[in-house]
Amino acid sequence: MKKHLLVLSLAAALGLGLSACGSDGDNGAAGASGSNGTNGTDGSNGSNGTDWTNVNSWYIDGQNRVARADTMATDNNAGAAKNVILFVGDGMGVSTVTAARILDGQMKGQMGEENSLSFETLPYAGLAKTYNVDGQTPDSAGTMTAMVTGVKTDVGVLSQAEGVTRGNCASTSGQNLVTSLELALMAGLATGVVSTARVTHATPAATYAHAPERNWENDSDLPEEAVSNGCTDIASQLLAYDHGSGINVVLGGGRRNFIPNTMTDPEGSTGRRSDGRDLTAEWTAKYVNSAYTQDRDQLLAVDASTTDHLLGLFNSSHMDYDYDRTEDGVNGEPSLAEMTAKSIDILQKNDKGFVLIIEAGRIDHAHHAGNAARALHDTIALSEAVRVAMEKTSSSDTLLMVTADHSHVFTIAGYPTRGNPILGLVKGNDANGAPSVLNATDNNGLPYTTVGYTNGRGFANLETGGDERYGYDVAAGRMDLNYVDTQSAGFHQEALVPLSSETHAGEDVAIFASGPGAHLLQGTVEQNHIFHVMNHATNLVTQAQAAQ
Repeated sequence: MKKHLLVLSLAAALGLGLSACGSDGDNGAAGASGSNGTNGTDGSNGSNGTDWTNVNSWYIDGQNRVARADTMATDNNAGAAKNVILFVGDGMGVSTVTAARILDGQMKGQMGEENSLSFETLPYAGLAKTYNVDGQTPDSAGTMTAMVTGVKTDVGVLSQAEGVTRGNCASTSGQNLVTSLELALMAGLATGVVSTARVTHATPAATYAHAPERNWENDSDLPEEAVSNGCTDIASQLLAYDHGSGINVVLGGGRRNFIPNTMTDPEGSTGRRSDGRDLTAEWTAKYVNSAYTQDRDQLLAVDASTTDHLLGLFNSSHMDYDYDRTEDGVNGEPSLAEMTAKSIDILQKNDKGFVLIIEAGRIDHAHHAGNAARALHDTIALSEAVRVAMEKTSSSDTLLMVTADHSHVFTIAGYPTRGNPILGLVKGNDANGAPSVLNATDNNGLPYTTVGYTNGRGFANLETGGDERYGYDVAAGRMDLNYVDTQSAGFHQEALVPLSSETHAGEDVAIFASGPGAHLLQGTVEQNHIFHVMNHATNLVTQAQAAQ
């Protein structure tokens, strides 16, 4: 068959498959209700059967998506981007994105599956391979290092090359890697780091710190070998910058790593530093037009027009899960969207542009606990933060990327009917194709949930509490979920393999992007490719070299 005939045949088949309204008259025959054809000579108007190209919602939605993507075309030349915003959903694998999309839609009153998170509307998408140099399944330190330095490294290592030995300070000579944040500082751009985890935790720390051990968050964490060989803790490195004017915005948790162990914070928590330093006071003393905030009200009150350096530490450790933050009220901690908005307001004052890196850090922690609800709510909070960033910037001069450092062993399974609650028990379709009123059951007659984990704390019967290591009786088997509210935020989904904590997974993660350089984030790429796209889009290395 000739190519043009094949195309026509496929188009015809597609039309018949979607319309379900009889012929459109192209063969001269009327459709099921085609009695009022007007011209009828070639059949082009010989039917009043419904025209699927005009009313079929799937077809129209596809047309609209293409039209929106077409309007987002940008300048892809090197150096075309003024700003870069990199969002990282820690542990946000593809299954997490899918489940969060459905939950978000269902909370809006939709069936859910047709919904889209804000970043899923970005015009470019690809996949990143997440393995570390020494790990098939990676950790956050090695993966974030790849994204911000362009170099893959070992598990547990922060922005140092694979020549280091983890936890050995003496092995770090000549191994430091320059990060995109440091390059931006050298070039005179504004910079920011935001996280819902401790800002000294692995993902945010890799943007500004260099260490062979991700757990050296404050000076009390340093072993004697590290001290004697001149290594410093992660929190102190945040204040040690001599590049440009220093980092402009740092927002997140981890207050305890910045204050001495003789000081308590507003929560009544004691600091962890043994060197007596109060790094929060050092921040305001070091920078002109600076501010330090500890709660949501203080953050929202910051005048972005007069503030050039902002440090916000909103929890002694990690910030609250977004579900808990909103359930407890919004007065204590800001949302990720609010931190994003304030950061952009401050950074965009710099005429040269800015580099902003934002982590939704607690998706990962909820998954480790086998708690899907909180992981998905934090993913939805990330979507809201991305929406704010999209509104406050332009795709004509801002490269915006959304990705994950790694995934989790989180699954969506069974055969639930369309619109079934994503956190609920599986209900399929009956023999007539209608949603069943009965729960689907396993071979033992027990119901099961749509989402679950391959490993973790949710193995067997959580009610019996017979195993001190995991809090359950391994011999008891699965519990009867007919008597459990699986949609409660406190429910921890079942798991196959018993572990004290659910683990990361090793599959590729998605990258969503818009703006100059976004076209380079297509197909399957190595994770360190992300840095090189940032560099291409902004000419960071060239700008930094020119400024020296």
